[in-house]
Amino acid sequence: MNLLAIIVITLAISLSLNLLLKRFHVSPIVGYILTGALITIGFDFINIDQHILGEIAEFGIVFLMFTIGLEFSLHHLKSMKKEVFVYGTLQMFLSAAFFGFVSNTFFGIDTKTSIIIGTALALSSTAIVLKVLNENGDIHRPYGRYSLGILLFQDLAVIPILLMISFFANPTASISNMLLDTLYSGIIVLFVMFIFGKYLLGYFFKLVTDSKTEELFIAAVLLIVLSSALLAHAFGFSYSLGAFFAGMMIAETKYKYQIEADLVPFRDLLLGLFFISVGMQINMDIVLDNFVSIILLTIGILLCKAVIIFAFVTIFSFAKRAMKTALALAQVGEFSFAVLALASSSNLLDDQINQILIAVVVVSLIFTSLAIRYVRAFTNIFFKHNSEIMHDPIVSTQFNHHVIVCGYSLLGQKIVKQLTKKGLSYVAIDQERQHVQEGLDNHASVMFGNAASKHVLESVGVKDCIAVIVAIDNDEKVRLICESIKSINKDIPIVVKISHKEQIEDLEDLEIKEYINENESVAKLLVSKAMKCDLKH
Repeated sequence: MNLLAIIVITLAISLSLNLLLKRFHVSPIVGYILTGALITIGFDFINIDQHILGEIAEFGIVFLMFTIGLEFSLHHLKSMKKEVFVYGTLQMFLSAAFFGFVSNTFFGIDTKTSIIIGTALALSSTAIVLKVLNENGDIHRPYGRYSLGILLFQDLAVIPILLMISFFANPTASISNMLLDTLYSGIIVLFVMFIFGKYLLGYFFKLVTDSKTEELFIAAVLLIVLSSALLAHAFGFSYSLGAFFAGMMIAETKYKYQIEADLVPFRDLLLGLFFISVGMQINMDIVLDNFVSIILLTIGILLCKAVIIFAFVTIFSFAKRAMKTALALAQVGEFSFAVLALASSSNLLDDQINQILIAVVVVSLIFTSLAIRYVRAFTNIFFKHNSEIMHDPIVSTQFNHHVIVCGYSLLGQKIVKQLTKKGLSYVAIDQERQHVQEGLDNHASVMFGNAASKHVLESVGVKDCIAVIVAIDNDEKVRLICESIKSINKDIPIVVKISHKEQIEDLEDLEIKEYINENESVAKLLVSKAMKCDLKH
């Protein structure tokens, strides 16, 4: 079977499954994993190079980590040091120690393998948890912040875990030399990325945006993401860690929102491929032979991990928030596959145990993708009071009860001045770099982005705005902006500047109520001024 046929079959199965599961509000992640399992069972895909497939699929995690980096600049990371370094350290060490102890004491597995199993089971799913928390807005709630901090620490911990496995596989190697090599490599990677981000990144994007070619902008972003991932990997780190630091580097620029909007399709598509590859790793014979054991192990791991997280978060916070954090992070994560794969290839993990653990990870991911959306509803059963409001909630955006101005040309600038005079908060969006730079030079709240992008609109709090003013001359672009706003919420007030009545007919199906015809308004004003001249005369 040729490659094109494989792609067509995979797309057909994935699309059919996800359309069916969508009716029951089941995450697409479940559909992707089931797709991988089905095509492995039903078709002879022995000739597929699993290593290449895994390499491609891993870039789903790369783009996910890049977009996480965009959300958290160095300033944000400093403000989250407690969540990352205190909560993250406690979760990782307590969970790894517990599962390692159980593996060694109750299952009779040797010490090295038990430590590897403990660290693999301590990891949670960055891909599922952050995707769902981003979709439902909980990423900005306190428990979402706790979850994100712990997940970031876990992603950083993957590096020493893989180093530990390498040391176990080659015990004659000097651990001090390995640590020093890692430290030197980290310093080089960060230095190169800092120099590029500080002195070259702005000039690079200036050249690209001045070309006014959208595909070149996307190509430039892809180049930065993949180059950063490759640089980190060349020095022994994971692709995803390099992408994360690249995101943090770009988070300080005015291109952040547009870059994030452009990368979402790549990220989600490659994440889908990642989970398909996860499904393809399942050995159904071993799963069926050990089905009861896999289910019991999964339940036990989910419960134990949730109890550990709940216990230490309660010490620093309170029960309701601790339960939400525990439920969000109870599963075993996708980076566990990398840990288990390296341990297996280094002959530190028996194949039977490896396959059972892979099945356990997959079942826990499926459970989480189904359950995480209902974390708040579940905790509300046990805790009736709304404690999140009482303890420093994190709002989803810095914009609230504001006016969004689409377009920052001369008209947009006049509108912004009027809004400022009236004491109204605002944010303007423009895709012309010169306009954005002019606004920033004048200390105006202007961001670079395509106002027709739903992601960009959501980033500037379109759901919480007073109104959106569309001050753009391009009729097609006006239509696209209005369609995007209405698709987010049809009740968001829109005021559109038009130059001819045909535009009203073109926008009629969108039920926009407020139009300002610039020609009619100017005509009325000119006549009014002329009449005043006559009175003076």
